[in-house]
Amino acid sequence: MRFDLQIIASWIEPGSRVIDLGCGKGELLKYLITHKNVTGNGIERNESRVAQCIEEGLSVLQGDINEEVLDYPDNTFDYVILSQTLQQVYEPDTMIRSMLRIAKKGIVSFPNFSHWSCRWQLLSSGYAPVTRQLPYEWYNTPNIRVITIKDFRKFIHEVGFSILKEVAINTQSENRYGKAISFLPNLRATYGLYLIGNGT
Repeated sequence: MRFDLQIIASWIEPGSRVIDLGCGKGELLKYLITHKNVTGNGIERNESRVAQCIEEGLSVLQGDINEEVLDYPDNTFDYVILSQTLQQVYEPDTMIRSMLRIAKKGIVSFPNFSHWSCRWQLLSSGYAPVTRQLPYEWYNTPNIRVITIKDFRKFIHEVGFSILKEVAINTQSENRYGKAISFLPNLRATYGLYLIGNGT
């Protein structure tokens, strides 16, 4: 399992109710159900990935996460996960509010656009950065937002929520391994991971 997903899994209490927005092939959901005895659901846009999840016995709905979250009553879940998907969301503030309406806590992760390699590429070449974490050209990327660790911290406080846990990481070997970055994370980390909740 990807290193960032290992960290996310470690934050979730056994026996919780969990929904994974943009769950992909269901790797995290399957792990949580198997190892943490959670009640897990997912939403995924990609039809073939949904089919893979269903073949694995997972409860995954095909649809747009922006629309599907509106159908859930308040506090349906203990945790809602948005892993490496926020940069593809049109209205991040609406999404975060929806997450913390349907769940007590939210977990968000994203590639850090202010990593030194992105800064160096832009400075030295003048072209939009292409990295292992952001592997697309500007014209074919599914990412419509560029997010930095500092941006996300500021954003969460501005929308009135709180950061309960956070970790900045670097990954390698196709993101299977990694380490936490505590010194200058906005410059040195490839991903930011956050556990967020209501209140200040």
